[in-house]
Amino acid sequence: VQLQASGGGLVQPGGSLRLSCAASGFTLDYYAIGWFRQAPGKEREGVSCISDSDGSTYYADSVKGRFTISRDNAKNTVYLQMNSLKPEDTAVYYCATAWVVGLEAGEYDYWGQGTLVTVSS
Repeated sequence: VQLQASGGGLVQPGGSLRLSCAASGFTLDYYAIGWFRQAPGKEREGVSCISDSDGSTYYADSVKGRFTISRDNAKNTVYLQMNSLKPEDTAVYYCATAWVVGLEAGEYDYWGQGTLVTVSS
């Protein structure tokens, strides 16, 4: 059973990246999926999440209008499209599963290893 985030890297301000959260050994269909990030010296914060039932999506105010979360159940993968990236988006990004959709890390049970996003010129 594994949840793996990927797609991070170095990008210039204003650039884009697409993160993927792929599951193996279990299906993501029945879970809400959240993306979180943690910058050096800061607490982990919720970025975006998507429900398992109707695909409802939620975003932190800091990323609203720039990030888009989506899921492809056929590929057992959830994506986070990040546009107009800013230096303050630099962090390790994690995906996680929950029974209830929301942006509180405490609601999430299973966490994958993170992927580093660095926004710098």
